[in-house]
Amino acid sequence: MPSTHDAIADLRDQIRELHDRAELRELFDRYVAALDTSDGGGPDEARFAALFTEDATFAFPIGVCTGVEAFAAFQREARERWARTHHMSANHSITLDGDRAVVRAQQLTTHVHHAGAGPVAHFAVGGHTEARAVRTPDGWRLSHVDFRVVWDSGVRLPEFAGVPL
Repeated sequence: MPSTHDAIADLRDQIRELHDRAELRELFDRYVAALDTSDGGGPDEARFAALFTEDATFAFPIGVCTGVEAFAAFQREARERWARTHHMSANHSITLDGDRAVVRAQQLTTHVHHAGAGPVAHFAVGGHTEARAVRTPDGWRLSHVDFRVVWDSGVRLPEFAGVPL
């Protein structure tokens, strides 16, 4: 039978793991929500800075970039292509390794075309993201985000006609 001291230490470890998992799930959910949130001028760099390491890398079927500023510019450009987007994530799977973690989540995104500027149908994408995270003095931050498309439906914008999604 474990000593009281060992039992308390074990409980502390379990609580820390549960706390880390909750923080990582919240971090990923804030990332997904930020993709659809804008102050009117595009995605907010300050919001992204609270989610990512300064040198974070991002890999999407339509491009790769490094750094929070580059990602904010990438998102502004992407947002201009559509009237609205709606990102959802589910089935978060978290693998912890000390001060590092991997978060994998299923994603579904709907892209709403601009009225009168092209096709009237929406463009939907389903896939999954694998993100690496690190514990920083300011809490968990994503250091790498890799989104992979599993399927798409609807009308693609002409500039994406040849992009293998």
